[in-house]
Amino acid sequence: MHMKFLGIIPARYGSTRLEGKPLADINGKPMIQWVYEKVKLELDHVYVATDDLRIKNAVEEFGGNAVMTSENHTTGTNRCLEALEIITKELDVLFDVVINIQGDEPMIDPEQIRTLKECFKDKNAELATLVIPVTDFIDLENDSEVFVTFDKNMRALYFSRAVIPVVHGVKRNEWMNKATFYKHLGLYAYTAKALEEFAHLPQSNLEKLEKLEQNRWMENGGTIKIGITEHQSIPVDTLDDLERIRKII
Repeated sequence: MHMKFLGIIPARYGSTRLEGKPLADINGKPMIQWVYEKVKLELDHVYVATDDLRIKNAVEEFGGNAVMTSENHTTGTNRCLEALEIITKELDVLFDVVINIQGDEPMIDPEQIRTLKECFKDKNAELATLVIPVTDFIDLENDSEVFVTFDKNMRALYFSRAVIPVVHGVKRNEWMNKATFYKHLGLYAYTAKALEEFAHLPQSNLEKLEKLEQNRWMENGGTIKIGITEHQSIPVDTLDDLERIRKII
């Protein structure tokens, strides 16, 4: 069966650390354009979902698709759902799967989108996300990383800001010799049904404690399929990140 995939890139103008982030110039192109063009290599239908006309205009200027969504969304998931509803009406197309792409990761690799799509070969997949094996001990010390454990069917067991699993009775600096650790990359794909369900679930206990939205789905009994990628992605949160990306690109 041929599944229809829709790529949505939620993009807000206001960012606490870097105002107007999606429009930040990277070597002559706004950041959102780098993301959009990479995703377009792998998906036929891609839209930026924003609450700001400056972003919508910038996207349309480079020939991309954008939709205006409410200013009141607290999460990217809810913005994605509203965008899906608007786009479904506009195109009169029913999409099977929505891929939620971070607008601040200009280094995204089309292969990552492909890996996510392949997760849905499992007919029971509701949600899918990507992980990357940790290769540098420094990541285990980094407070902003999120770690994940999963079962033999590639289904997530838990997401945590703590390093999981713990290697019992072994000094922390030797853990990497004993186990492979996986850190989470914030790319998600949902079946249209799961996206709607997810967006309407109230916040859960483990979500609030860890500040990780995906735990809401699991705490309510949902499953998350895991795809493994080797491509390191660098989110842009600060001016320093931006400078680093400009040099790499």
